[in-house]
Amino acid sequence: MPAKDGRATLATVAASAGVSVATVSKVLNGRNDVAPATRALIESLLDEHEYVARRADAPGRGTAGARSIVELIFHGPLTAYCMEILQGVLDAGVEAGVTVAVSARERGERSPREHTAAWARDLASAGRQAVVAVVNELTAVELAALSRAGLPLVVIDPLNLPRARVTSVGSTNFAGGLAATQHLLSLGHRRIAYIGGPVTAACNQARMHGYRAAMEAAGARVPKAYLRNGQFRYRNGVDEGAVLLNLPQPPTAVFAGNDETAAGVIEAVRARGLRVPDDLSVVGFDDTHVAQLASPPLTTVRQPLRQMGGVALRTAIRLAAGEKLESHHVELATELIVRASTARCP
Repeated sequence: MPAKDGRATLATVAASAGVSVATVSKVLNGRNDVAPATRALIESLLDEHEYVARRADAPGRGTAGARSIVELIFHGPLTAYCMEILQGVLDAGVEAGVTVAVSARERGERSPREHTAAWARDLASAGRQAVVAVVNELTAVELAALSRAGLPLVVIDPLNLPRARVTSVGSTNFAGGLAATQHLLSLGHRRIAYIGGPVTAACNQARMHGYRAAMEAAGARVPKAYLRNGQFRYRNGVDEGAVLLNLPQPPTAVFAGNDETAAGVIEAVRARGLRVPDDLSVVGFDDTHVAQLASPPLTTVRQPLRQMGGVALRTAIRLAAGEKLESHHVELATELIVRASTARCP
């Protein structure tokens, strides 16, 4: 019989398989004293019934009084941006008495529905109370699997616009793009280009719209060739920076969608025998350690990345405790940090 909350129980699965509850428990616990055919049948039925091991629901505590565990999922390689988020989540976890487990899923990774269900079920069975995802590209199937497993989800800086039912934490990307471009305009620049990330990424769109709003307000023209997009990577900045510098009328300034891209633009300038900011002013976005280590130090828009990680972790804990949130999306303020990579237009 299913439990009162509608979830399948061990007894439900055992009855369907025609085996004892103890045998099902052995499969769940990874015991090797179960016949392969029986194991395959039980695993199939666990997926079919969407079985999830029951766990304590109290915030800050897991099964048998153990510390709660929040799963922090990264998509793709761990960049300087990711490391700042990670530190913020870890700091908040220590403060809240919550353990943070870190895992990675490849971008664009697609698994069969049954594998996805097993992935979410395994997280719940391992005692996870909630999931925090960074630069989210979770599919609808994955979102549904996490929901069925009873795992609240909080997304940090989602690449795609979140659905109303997906809780997310971000920053004021539009305001940041506006401030970065207004800074360059105040220095006398009018030929300002933008190098961003994925075209469909919500944060990229907001930063680009902030850039375009500032340019339009100043009456500055934006040639189509001045709008470049890529993957928020250093190599993208090198390549697109070279394209811009080879234009018949190259820009005098570039607003890059993140610090790594901006560092790539600086390298493209150096490779051409030019200098930043004498020949080209460059502004980044994020204010990771890349901005401070750049040569020259990078003017950039600071995202409060550690605070974003902390807010996401605390929000996940609240959701796991069944609390009602005031808003499904929270934006923290950005701030322009002026360093040596920008100067008056030559």
